[in-house]
Amino acid sequence: MSDDMFDARERQDPVQREAELFAKLPEFLSHAVAGAPGWAEHLQGHDLAGVASRDALASLPVLRKSDLLLRQKEKPPFGGFLAGSLAGVERVFMSPGPIWEPQASGDDPWNGARALFAAGVRKGEVVINAFSYHLTPGGFILDHGARALGCTVFPAGVGNTDMQVEAIEVLKPTAFIGTPDYLKILLDRGAEQGRDVSSIKTALVSGGALFPSLREEYEARGIRVSQCYATADLGVIAYESAAREGMIVNEDYIVEIVRPGTGEPVADGEVGELVVTAFNRVYPLIRFGTGDLSAVLPGASPCGRTNRRIAGWMGRADQRTKIKGMFVDPAQIAEIVKTHGEISRARLTVGRDGEADVMTLAVEAADPAADLADRVGATLRDVTRLKGAVEIVSPGALPNDGKVISDEREYG
Repeated sequence: MSDDMFDARERQDPVQREAELFAKLPEFLSHAVAGAPGWAEHLQGHDLAGVASRDALASLPVLRKSDLLLRQKEKPPFGGFLAGSLAGVERVFMSPGPIWEPQASGDDPWNGARALFAAGVRKGEVVINAFSYHLTPGGFILDHGARALGCTVFPAGVGNTDMQVEAIEVLKPTAFIGTPDYLKILLDRGAEQGRDVSSIKTALVSGGALFPSLREEYEARGIRVSQCYATADLGVIAYESAAREGMIVNEDYIVEIVRPGTGEPVADGEVGELVVTAFNRVYPLIRFGTGDLSAVLPGASPCGRTNRRIAGWMGRADQRTKIKGMFVDPAQIAEIVKTHGEISRARLTVGRDGEADVMTLAVEAADPAADLADRVGATLRDVTRLKGAVEIVSPGALPNDGKVISDEREYG
């Protein structure tokens, strides 16, 4: 199987690619510590000039998102990890946590165009983008990629489903960008209203698991759906091609799989935490621990692209969980408990209802007021920006297993 390539780099000899990445790494590390006091402190005592191989890179400490969150609270907004000043930043975003992310300059600062091309999107197409443009960089990541590819973007954002269906009928976009389950919502609503939404033939989804049953449903409707793995901090790290055998690591990223809770790389094929180094000169991220589990797949993709492949998202190394494209952290559940004095403990359970994510917050309360569930539900929405059911249980009813967030979705 072969695809047209975005550029010649995708067929580059793997040895040459590896050599070029690590040849430029020492200078990049020097730039990071010179411009960002957070990196100077984090990497103090390490011989950065000698970091020109995977083994040498593995000697540097991992910076995990939880650590970055604490550093940002101590030294807002970026914890000292911005290389330079805000004068070099085009936008600043505030993701749940909160955690702050700067946007670098350039037409495609999150490297999304390559993933869109691999998904089948081409220059001149109209694309509907249903990722959020509010506060977080979600909508902008692939918006920039699509426009860099030469596409016209309808920035739909999240919600207003009826208006989005109308826009599809009028603009006739051929490609969709958004979370895996929202495309089904749009298609079903269009069918209910008798609107023509048949123009969509290609989709690139992220922000959640694309379950096999959902992909099959889309294919039955004549829509080719591909996935990419992206984060607000790093951009598009890996993407699917038509081969659909794992996700291909994007160019200009160094990906490692380490044993969770450590910085020690594991053997190819072993599941561990995904750690990424991205050559972003405005916001350098070096051995950045995503908290996501994955594994390196052997060999190259049958599509002809030669970069390393990962198995995609395989769960979380911690209890931080992505729901409907948004991360929910145990610290946020603790905040809800503190807000309501009647609550002694809480546990968030995540499941599926058909093809949609659902969550239920069970809270222990000895003598709950009649409106407690409503008040807790409102706080849940405020803190996580997601709707969920609230269940009041008696003290001692929740399992004593240390879990604050229980992800009970099956990933098949």
